[in-house]
Amino acid sequence: MATKNDTIAVTTRAKTGTTSATASRRTGHVPGVLFGHGSPPVPIEFDAKAFDELLHRGGRNHLLEITLDGATRDTALIREVQRDPLTRRVIHADLQRVSANEEISTELSLVTVGVPDGVKNNGGVMDVILHAVPVTGPANALPDALEADVAHLGIGDHLTAGELKLPPGIKLDVDASTVLVAIAAPRTEAEAAELSPSVPAAEVPTVAESTPENS
Repeated sequence: MATKNDTIAVTTRAKTGTTSATASRRTGHVPGVLFGHGSPPVPIEFDAKAFDELLHRGGRNHLLEITLDGATRDTALIREVQRDPLTRRVIHADLQRVSANEEISTELSLVTVGVPDGVKNNGGVMDVILHAVPVTGPANALPDALEADVAHLGIGDHLTAGELKLPPGIKLDVDASTVLVAIAAPRTEAEAAELSPSVPAAEVPTVAESTPENS
């Protein structure tokens, strides 16, 4: 559920395009677009630090209270976040206008709870097949993530989407038989070796080669 802290101030950008977006980032802002409810998309920007803090406390699926240009109040969801592939810094984000009770479709992260019996007692391997689960539900009822209790799973067992305990009002947007987590038998030494690429000894740098004096 949204909290009083899930707020962010956004400002309309006068210009669009790469030059405008770059200028926005240089001033400590994230460029983005606000869309939805039949209104034309609006180019916006907002404080990068405040947005990072919002993401860190689980705001990705929270209903946000936004103020546009210090006056217009609205509610929205974060629909897409783009990051720099090297620095992982947020470089663009799209917000979608939604009302509090409006039903929307989104994906919720899957969080496993517990250690599978087949892993703990038999050396098995847990394979999380689907890391995000498509769902539909009221914007103000979306949880941060969906929890999957995997403690009871033994070797060869799996957990399907239909076995998840969904919050009230949240419905699956994927077939209930979809496998989310599976427990495989322990890998043999030969299988483990195949999964671990070998590095020729000549390619491994020595201590001397990695020191500043020898760079």
